[in-house]
Amino acid sequence: MRKYRKPHQFKRKKSIFRSRFFWLGILTLFIIGTTFYFLFFSEIFQVEKVIITGEKKVSAAEIKLLIEKKSENKILFFKTKSIFLVNLNGIRKDILNNFPQIAGIEIKRGLPDTLNIVVIERLGLAIWCREEQCFLLDNEGVIFEEALSERDLIKVIDRQNINYFSLGKKVIEKERMSQILEITSKLESDLKIPLKEFMIVSENKLIVTTADKWEIYLNLQSDIEWQLTKLRAVLEEKIFPEERKNLEYIELRFGNFAPYKYRDQSI
Repeated sequence: MRKYRKPHQFKRKKSIFRSRFFWLGILTLFIIGTTFYFLFFSEIFQVEKVIITGEKKVSAAEIKLLIEKKSENKILFFKTKSIFLVNLNGIRKDILNNFPQIAGIEIKRGLPDTLNIVVIERLGLAIWCREEQCFLLDNEGVIFEEALSERDLIKVIDRQNINYFSLGKKVIEKERMSQILEITSKLESDLKIPLKEFMIVSENKLIVTTADKWEIYLNLQSDIEWQLTKLRAVLEEKIFPEERKNLEYIELRFGNFAPYKYRDQSI
């Protein structure tokens, strides 16, 4: 007796165009592509405006020119100035490297097409000189601009061995600069001693020349407050104001003593 076999049935392959996953993938790619184009190539988000505030000495036009060059990018072979692709840190570094007068800079994106730049310029608090060259010096110990004319600022003459220096670079450590500014304030404001210049002779010797042309010898590596206390004591107790014009120097660097000398006469 023969067994009966059911005829084999073949399933028809479902067309890919009828697959919801296919169309979901196409829709996803379309959304991604549209978003990509919208963010990086549409005119809406192309950098059009650069707003700069805080600049006084530096040229806003020159800063804008640098930013325009740095804000352009390439994706494959296509150029774009999309605000989302602008390298803010790179622009910040370039501005600081090209403009030594700038101490700091803040850059923020202002959607949809604006870069907001806040410039913080260096403030000249003293004049730093090496041989015949003099530059403005800020509180960080950085020289940033040539001092072309006499200004009502303390002059700092450096006798230490600095072979190379350039604008925007630190020539005096911040801690030492703070000491010099503190000494200036205490001598001029507290002791009413008008000053002319500071001379950095070595790591442990600073010569302060007063407007009356007598000198104060200080050790920057010792207690400045104690040295100035000794100065106050000797000026109040031993040297009358009218005698100061005859002084040659007051030595404050050693121990509890403050020896002094008049011109052409030892005391």
